[in-house]
Amino acid sequence: MATSWTATSERWVTIDHSALAHNIDTIARWVKPAQVMAVVKADGYGHGAVEIAQTAVAAGATWLGTAHVREALALREAGITAPLVAWLHTISTPFEAAVAHNIDLGVSGPEIESVADAARATDLPARIHLKIDTGLSRNGAVPEEWDALCRRASELQQSGVVRVVGVFTHFAVADDPVGESDVDEQLRVYHEAVDTARKHGLTVDVRHVANSPALLSRPDTHLDMVRAGVAIYGLSPFPDRTAEDLGLRPVMSFGTTVAHNKPADEGTGVSYGYSYRVEKPTRLALIPCGYADGVPRIAEGAPVWIDGEYYRVTGRIAMDQFVVDLHTDRADDSTAPVGTTVELFGSKSGIPSDAWAQASGSINYEIVTRIGARVPRIHQQWV
Repeated sequence: MATSWTATSERWVTIDHSALAHNIDTIARWVKPAQVMAVVKADGYGHGAVEIAQTAVAAGATWLGTAHVREALALREAGITAPLVAWLHTISTPFEAAVAHNIDLGVSGPEIESVADAARATDLPARIHLKIDTGLSRNGAVPEEWDALCRRASELQQSGVVRVVGVFTHFAVADDPVGESDVDEQLRVYHEAVDTARKHGLTVDVRHVANSPALLSRPDTHLDMVRAGVAIYGLSPFPDRTAEDLGLRPVMSFGTTVAHNKPADEGTGVSYGYSYRVEKPTRLALIPCGYADGVPRIAEGAPVWIDGEYYRVTGRIAMDQFVVDLHTDRADDSTAPVGTTVELFGSKSGIPSDAWAQASGSINYEIVTRIGARVPRIHQQWV
């Protein structure tokens, strides 16, 4: 007799679009009259780029941002027509496709020639945003090269090959309570860069510098547009303020069910390396999620919610699973039986992704972004 399989998910991530819309609206109110760019790179921080982009635009975001052009092209293929910027390029970036699909391009230096070639090949002007490196030391032209980049952009604009839309930069320490002076200095360098661009005849329509921590804490960085990343997903970028403190609602919840429940004697070693041994007779619940699903391997002791009760990860997390000591009587199989709902973080448990970040020595950005492809996303639509 053939086995009958159901479509029920064995593990899942739930995406709350009402929370997302709330966050977009909250940010838009904070930064008005500045526009809001919703950053949906890395598959919308693991939430699903297309679905996140659709709700973000409907909720008031006027721009979208991605790191790579191919991420932006996927949004265009899904029918999303909102203004869209991609800013991280390699020698293999498909600039011609970007120009043809009306994708704005961040330009940091020599790639401006490849962008110009793509514009000539498509017979369309390329829309570009020049990036100045004000101190983060990633992409962007350093100040000593900025004048030459502006001069070249002006020449190409005068010939109709490019259209300079904006000038931008990125902050290094806007999430650090003691980093105020560094933000001030980066902002000073940025404003000088905008003045230089204008001296070369470039009309800078969109000035954008504020990432999530800056838009939440430094109104002087809002300018014409803010780039809202982690904040739209309801996560705090600050170590000393929660999402609730900021009026934001977490968008992602990560759940599964108990896969096995069995007795264990005192002294029983749990998982690889026996970093945990049972202190007294108990029962162990097996949770079918591991580092292949994006659960950090080193997050021993992270909180877990099982049917209304809170427990801790017991022993080392494996590729596909981890164990929870239920601290119950060895003979009591009524606690957390097979099939019981489990939440690692999310709305049912109230456990924030920050708790898993703390347990693994990471940040909440990474926890949500790393959830693997074999964990299906269930989108709860904005009502």
